[in-house]
Amino acid sequence: MKRKWIVALLTTAMLLGCTGTEPKQDAVPSAEAAGDNTGTEIKVESVIPTEKIEGSSLFVKKVEDLPDGFIMGMDASSVISEEQSGVKYYNFAGEEQDVFKTLAENGITHIRVRVWNNPYDANGNGYGGGNNDVEKAVEIGTRATKYGMKLIVDFHYSDFWADPGKQMVPLAWKDMTVPEKADALYAFTRDALIQMKDAGVAVGMVQLGNETNSALCGEHHFENIAKLMKAGGKAVREVYPDALIAVHLANPERTDAYDGFAMKLDAFKVEYDVLASSYYPYWHGTLENLSNVLNGIAEKYGKKVMVMETSYAYTGVDTDFSGNTISDESANIVKDYPFTVQAQANHVRNVIDTVAHVKNGIGVVYWEGTWITVGTNSWEENHEKWEKYGSGWASSYGGSYDPDDAGRYYGGSAVDNQAMFDETGHPLESLRVWNLVRYGNEVETHADAIRDTVLSFDLKGTIELPETVDAVLTSNELLKVPVKWNVTDQDIEQMYAGGVGTYEITGEAEGLPARLTVSMINFNFLQNFGFEDGVPEPWQIEDRGGADQLYVEDKITDSLNGTYHMHFWSAAKESVDFSLFQTVKDLPAGTYQFTISIMGGDAGDTEIYCYALVDGVEIGRTPMRITSYGNWDTQTVRDIAVQEGQTVTVGIYVKCSGAGSGAWGKIDDALLNSQS
Repeated sequence: MKRKWIVALLTTAMLLGCTGTEPKQDAVPSAEAAGDNTGTEIKVESVIPTEKIEGSSLFVKKVEDLPDGFIMGMDASSVISEEQSGVKYYNFAGEEQDVFKTLAENGITHIRVRVWNNPYDANGNGYGGGNNDVEKAVEIGTRATKYGMKLIVDFHYSDFWADPGKQMVPLAWKDMTVPEKADALYAFTRDALIQMKDAGVAVGMVQLGNETNSALCGEHHFENIAKLMKAGGKAVREVYPDALIAVHLANPERTDAYDGFAMKLDAFKVEYDVLASSYYPYWHGTLENLSNVLNGIAEKYGKKVMVMETSYAYTGVDTDFSGNTISDESANIVKDYPFTVQAQANHVRNVIDTVAHVKNGIGVVYWEGTWITVGTNSWEENHEKWEKYGSGWASSYGGSYDPDDAGRYYGGSAVDNQAMFDETGHPLESLRVWNLVRYGNEVETHADAIRDTVLSFDLKGTIELPETVDAVLTSNELLKVPVKWNVTDQDIEQMYAGGVGTYEITGEAEGLPARLTVSMINFNFLQNFGFEDGVPEPWQIEDRGGADQLYVEDKITDSLNGTYHMHFWSAAKESVDFSLFQTVKDLPAGTYQFTISIMGGDAGDTEIYCYALVDGVEIGRTPMRITSYGNWDTQTVRDIAVQEGQTVTVGIYVKCSGAGSGAWGKIDDALLNSQS
């Protein structure tokens, strides 16, 4: 067991007898030891550029009116475990160099580091994810300070990963009351910061938890969360009085959540300076929405705001034999940019531009831009390093603390393809964006990638492949360019013969690979069948219950296909009671089938079915159900016989009594096809 954890356990034991609601100071070092002196002095090398880096091939549009003190941050929490695993980092000259110096040389001003209480099992084996304890935070902080950067300390107040899905209490605190836990949290925070101050670390900001949307340190009731945050904030003010205190949330696409959280912080009088947000474009909505959410907090509560985590893939390819969060095969994500080095830079530039132009916007931090593969030979070789040094996202030992996640899915880096260094440790050109946004670097543009094309064809219709595709320029603009598809007449015949299905066709445009996805379908006689027009029309809604929310929603992660769907939610009992239907005229005589999908939850007793009417007379219905998030129920009404001139109405009836916080659901992909 490491010596510092013996000290920590003794401190915890001293605190167990405390019952007050305010954090106590008698079990921690005195104010004099807390850093009223300056501690160790680190000799600082001034390498952060004050002028434009010349000679870059990167296209960067200048961010106008960018404040001088704007934070250009990089989370580099895994660096030490990476280096222990044999990773070497280089500068743009191809010379091996301290990665923190390379980051500073390219405009990074702040380094972020996560801190876990005790990420080790009873035998001292690390849980992984960098094994980021206080000792590693101090080491990273001293290296960052050496090159003129400040440290952002990200206390998770957990022994391993904390995020919106889990906020687990450290094992040493699991049996404590809330007052005891607040005392322990205060002592832990204060002691960790004292160690940093004694080492001469320049701390610029401290987070009171990581993505604390609904919980912190095992506590879910906000009164208890507030007590813990107050305890942590008290420690920060005592040791680093000039450091900013940040509260960190995720999911800005849930537009009301941030205001609700800030309102509670205000009501419970939690002292903090910055409300920070994660923003991953794959899941978190548009930059316009992000701007609105952050502006709202700044204007209503007077807080500074920033993006504490963001990233984008420079390639869809995995480099460490352990699957990535985002890849070429990722489904239900927003892909605003292609997966290229230039596009990665475009993403960073646009996030910086957004935050710089909101009220009180102070910075952007890129998440784990140094977390690359620890080897390129095999999974077996890498696995040995992940287990020994904690350089993967989780080791198998992490299962002793988090059996449901780390215990099942341990492995390597899930973001190596989103780093700003390649698999050999050499910096990508996109790293220069942190400097170039201040000056602009609008070099001659060219095609950077070809946007994927998706088309649907009726099995009874004609397949006509497009003659042009959209090229994404280095400036992120689109340009129509000619394309040549690698397809033969025999391939076309096979698509007809194969029936309903999806086919991939490759091609070339501007010397770059092009990809076309062809879906062969039975013709759908419904308009706006997936609500992709962004409005319900020509669907009609008969709302009998007066639901709180009943509208077309733009949220790819909640859609069966595409990005839109029909959303409903209501808090009151019996208030979800509606029909959604569309009427079709002039159908050719024949037999048809109607299919639709629904998912949801908190429904209580329900009556849900899809149905079909011919000339106003119901001729068929099929029961449906909703159970839980992501579990879509797809049902079909068959044998809809239609004579020439008859009118067909198809739809879904939804009635939920509601349970708990109210019924909710999503409806998507309505199909009216000829029945073969």
